[in-house]
Amino acid sequence: MIKADCVVAGCHELLTCGGAVPKRKEGLRDIGLIRNGWIAADDGRIVFVGREAEFRRTVEFQRGGTWVEAHDLVGLPGFVDSHTHLPFAGDRSEEFSLRLQGWTYQQLAEKGMGIKTTVRATRAASKAELQAACLKRLDQMILHGTTTAEAKSGYGLNLDDEIKQLEVIREAGRLHPVDLVPTFMGAHDVPEEYRDHKEEYIDLLIHKIIPEIGHQKLARFFDVFCEKGVFSVEESERLAAAATAAGFGIQIHADEFAPLGGAELAAEIGAASAHHLISISEGGIAALAGSATAATLLPGVSFFLMQDKRAPARKLIEAGAIVALATDFNPGSSMTESMIFVLQLGVFTLGMSVEEAINAATINGAYAVRMDNEVGSLVVGKKMDIVLFDLPNYLFLAYHLGINSVVHVIKNGRLVVKDGRLSYAP
Repeated sequence: MIKADCVVAGCHELLTCGGAVPKRKEGLRDIGLIRNGWIAADDGRIVFVGREAEFRRTVEFQRGGTWVEAHDLVGLPGFVDSHTHLPFAGDRSEEFSLRLQGWTYQQLAEKGMGIKTTVRATRAASKAELQAACLKRLDQMILHGTTTAEAKSGYGLNLDDEIKQLEVIREAGRLHPVDLVPTFMGAHDVPEEYRDHKEEYIDLLIHKIIPEIGHQKLARFFDVFCEKGVFSVEESERLAAAATAAGFGIQIHADEFAPLGGAELAAEIGAASAHHLISISEGGIAALAGSATAATLLPGVSFFLMQDKRAPARKLIEAGAIVALATDFNPGSSMTESMIFVLQLGVFTLGMSVEEAINAATINGAYAVRMDNEVGSLVVGKKMDIVLFDLPNYLFLAYHLGINSVVHVIKNGRLVVKDGRLSYAP
C-alpha cells in the first residue's frame, strides 16, 4: 500500500495540467481533467492521482494527517507567478492619478517618476520594512491561489540596495509558504546618478555587481530591461553574457513599447524567458516559436496602463511558442497579486481559451522559471501544491468575474489556506 498523510478526496473536477512539458499549440488546451478526482501526498510529495476505486485499493491514509473533502470543489495546481517585482517600498498612486489625466508611462519616466520613484523609496526603506511588506503581499498571493512566485530586485540599482532586496526575498521565502524564485534585475533602469554616464553603470554591473551577487548566490536569474531609452539590444547582450558567466539563468524584458529585437535576442542566447512582448515583431514571434525560451505575457500591464495594444497571444500560440501568464506585480504598471485576475485578462484581452490560460498560469509558468520538475502540475513525484475553488466547473474561473473563489490551498502537503482564511504558522 502507498502511505499518504494528505488526501484531497473526490474533487468535482481535478485539473492535473499533466502531460508534455512545456505545453505548445494544441497541447496548451490539455488540462488533464479528472472528474471525481482523488489526489494524495506523503511528506509533501504527490503519491497518487486518480479515481476513488483505485485510491481505496492502493493508498493507506495515515492517522493524524490532512483529509479534505472536495466533492463540490474544483482543484488545480497552485498558480506559478513567473514575473513579479515583489520587494519594493512606497507606492505610485500619484503617478496613477496623472496617467488618468493623460500622461504616458514614458512621459512620467522623463519627468523623473516611474521606476525612479520606487528606487528612491526602496533605497530609503530598511530590510525589516521591506520584509514586512513582502510577507503581506505574499499572504495576498496565496489567498488567491499562488503557491510559487518569481521575485525580482531592480529597485536598488546599486550593490548594497540590490543585495538588500535579494536578502529580503531569501528571508521571505524562508518565512512564508510561497516558494520564491529570486531574480537579480540591476539592469531594470539606469540610476539617476548615472543618467549621463550609462556606460559607467554598465561597466559597474558587469565588473562588480553581477560577479558579487553571483558569488553570494542570491539569485537564480538575471533580468535586463531591453527597451528603447533603457538598454539596447547590444547592451543587453553584453550584460546577459556577463550574467551567464557568473552562473545566472537569463530573462529579458523584451519589446514592451517598441519592437527593438529583445525577443530575438532572448531566443538567440537561450534565455529562459522573454517578458511583455506587447510590441514583438513577426521575426520575434518566429524566433520564440523555434526556441526553448518561454514567452511570458503580462496582460495586467496593458490593462493597468490603459493601452489598446496587447501582446499577440494567439499568434504566439499558433506559431508554437511556449506561452506563460504572470502578474508583473509592481507599483507602477500592474498593481495586482492575483493570478485569477491575470488568467481572466488572458481570456478577455488576449483571446486565450480558459484551458490555455490555466496551463499558461501553472505548468508553463513553472517552466518559465525552470521549476517544472517540482511544481505546476499535479503528477506523482511533484510537490503537493493544490488550490481548491468553490466553483460549479473550471470555466467559472473566467466566467465569474470580480470574486476570489479560493476555498483551500495546500502547499507542500500542508493546509495553508482553509475556508478562505490563512491557516499557516510561520
